[in-house]
Amino acid sequence: MRRADRLLLIVQILRRQEGRVTADTIAQELEISVRTLYRDIVTLQSTGVPVRGEAGYGYVLEDGYDLPPLMFTIDELEAIMMGLRVVEKRGDEQLARSSRDIIGKIATVLPEDLKDRFLESPLVAPDAVYLDPPPAHFDLQIIREAIRNQTKLDISYMDAKGDAGERIIWPITLAFFASSRLIVAWCEKRQAFRSFRVDRISRLVCLDERYRENRNVLRKRWKQEQEAKLLQIRKERSECGQIKGDMTGFCMPSSSRALSE
Repeated sequence: MRRADRLLLIVQILRRQEGRVTADTIAQELEISVRTLYRDIVTLQSTGVPVRGEAGYGYVLEDGYDLPPLMFTIDELEAIMMGLRVVEKRGDEQLARSSRDIIGKIATVLPEDLKDRFLESPLVAPDAVYLDPPPAHFDLQIIREAIRNQTKLDISYMDAKGDAGERIIWPITLAFFASSRLIVAWCEKRQAFRSFRVDRISRLVCLDERYRENRNVLRKRWKQEQEAKLLQIRKERSECGQIKGDMTGFCMPSSSRALSE
């Protein structure tokens, strides 16, 4: 690898990480020695790249610094195409259209040899279940805009037991599974995080009121709860396996909850 390419990769690693990145982490990814990395960091700093930090403490790229557009590698192009194919298949109508637009924009600026390899990428991510999700009764773009704007939603919802009710929710995530779509939200009625299947929502109104907590903070709390539940499920399954031997697959953890109401 040319040193100029390596310097650009160091900047790219720092850009994609949150917080400080240790020299060992960067050196391991680039397959170089830590001593070489230290020299590269000094070179970047001497050319005006705002890399802050020191040996043994880690490095961070200060906000506001950006690079001119970089040409994609073939691996990056294949990763982009695979992701866009998933979005086109699973996303709502607007997301599917946007993914096709992105493919067209990227293809326009690529040289011919990369353009063909990008458009004819052999990588796919097929679904295990070949069933289309049940249709929603409204445009999913409303939900995506509510998440971006942190606005509350007033919904009429039928749970898994067939009981209908009204909810005020704070949407934080919209999940596109192969056979269903779920809204992850804070539910004012339950005072807890809940997942709502989109096809079970018969009425949805976007309210003018915004929820007060930052959606990223809420999403982090939800992820922490999910991780704790997953650890508990794994623990119970492990204990169940020790008791039942080869019947582990038939053990139902008592603490597990349905993904949606």
